[in-house]
Amino acid sequence: MKLRIVTPLSIEVDEDGVESLRAEDASGGFGILPRHADFLTSLSISVVSWTRADGAQRYCAVRRGVLTMSGGREVRIATREAVVGDDLARLDTAVLARFRADLDLERTQRVEGTRLQINAIRLIMRYLRAGQYRGSGIG
Repeated sequence: MKLRIVTPLSIEVDEDGVESLRAEDASGGFGILPRHADFLTSLSISVVSWTRADGAQRYCAVRRGVLTMSGGREVRIATREAVVGDDLARLDTAVLARFRADLDLERTQRVEGTRLQINAIRLIMRYLRAGQYRGSGIG
């Protein structure tokens, strides 16, 4: 099989001769072998692992993403961030912990951004309500 893992800024993995691949989506871990049926799935923050034809095991920590299998011979992963490595323990502890911390920070920032938008809308509504009485001769 051919495996390609891409981020918005680079191609992290572009390999032929992949014998098997393991990844994880919302339903759990799954495996892919050559001639697998075509499919599309959304990946969670996890480590994708694959075995090359020479028996070497490779790993890539992905920060979510989309995996497509097409033609029974090509696997493509598009992800926001990817870190390739040969040491599963390092990827599992350091990189995935950083990805999860970044995700928590993004959630906090999104909540704060939403809170600011709601407060701005409330101020605008208060201003507009105060203005409607001035022009109507009431008040």
